[in-house]
Amino acid sequence: MSDIRFTDQHEWVRVDGDIATIGISDYAQEQLGDVVFVELPEVGKELAAGDEAAVVESVKAASEVYSPVSGEVVDVNGDIEATPAGVNEDAMGDGWFIKLRLSNPGELDKLMDEAAYSEFVEGLQ
Repeated sequence: MSDIRFTDQHEWVRVDGDIATIGISDYAQEQLGDVVFVELPEVGKELAAGDEAAVVESVKAASEVYSPVSGEVVDVNGDIEATPAGVNEDAMGDGWFIKLRLSNPGELDKLMDEAAYSEFVEGLQ
């Protein structure tokens, strides 16, 4: 299992080599409720850390998903565009949103590890 990092906006990033897989946390999908629509960026799009990477709509709200790191979109998860409920079913696995080729791996150091994120979420409840 590779190292996973989190943002305070509830995105996660898992890095394998120079490829970062990005999605939303279990906490985020629970807060959203049933996801009914996902809009993903085009492959080839350049994203800077903090840029809007995707849009998620649920029965409760629409929300932006921000890129935790900078890079070029090399893959998008068409499965969750076709079946948005996949985000609710496996937010931290098959419900991933995009894959980026990292352009600045040092940005990962600014993100929370799993323990820090768990503590952050506990403070929200």
